[in-house]
Amino acid sequence: MTETPEKTYCVNHPNRETSLRCNKCGKLICSQCAVHTPTGYRCQECIKSQQKIFDSAKWYDYPLGFFIALGISFAGSLIVPRLGFFVLFLAPLVGMAIAELTRLVIQKRRSKQLFLVIAAGALLGGVPSLLMQLVPLLLLLSQPQSFVGLLISTVWHGAYVIMVASTTYYRVSGLIFKR
Repeated sequence: MTETPEKTYCVNHPNRETSLRCNKCGKLICSQCAVHTPTGYRCQECIKSQQKIFDSAKWYDYPLGFFIALGISFAGSLIVPRLGFFVLFLAPLVGMAIAELTRLVIQKRRSKQLFLVIAAGALLGGVPSLLMQLVPLLLLLSQPQSFVGLLISTVWHGAYVIMVASTTYYRVSGLIFKR
């Protein structure tokens, strides 16, 4: 008699049939969960645990990265009122400059916490000018003509802060988006 092989399913997707196994831990994984490495396919958990080994940041990288990001982001936020719509183009460039300069200074050492510290520096660097926009905005609530112009300027400041911080984080962490 011929026996039919037992059906096996992905650990993360119980409705997907698979015969692929992680070459480190042996878990069943589907093609979406599999990460191709030079030594074969691995599950995402094994990849994450292996990446923790590669945290190489030194203690002084944290303040260096934070203050570099803070200073560049603050300098960029000072010219935001003159740019208006063009903030949409400048903010990612400032974020890229922060990421590349910090990578150069910290000599490409890495750590998830380091990436968050650098992004926090970029975020906090833009906050003072944003707050300086909010105070007059609240004082001009009764004057609609002045209020609208200041509101638009405040929106551009907010867009700058968000775009610089997110661009910085994604550039320094090297995140890759999968489809």
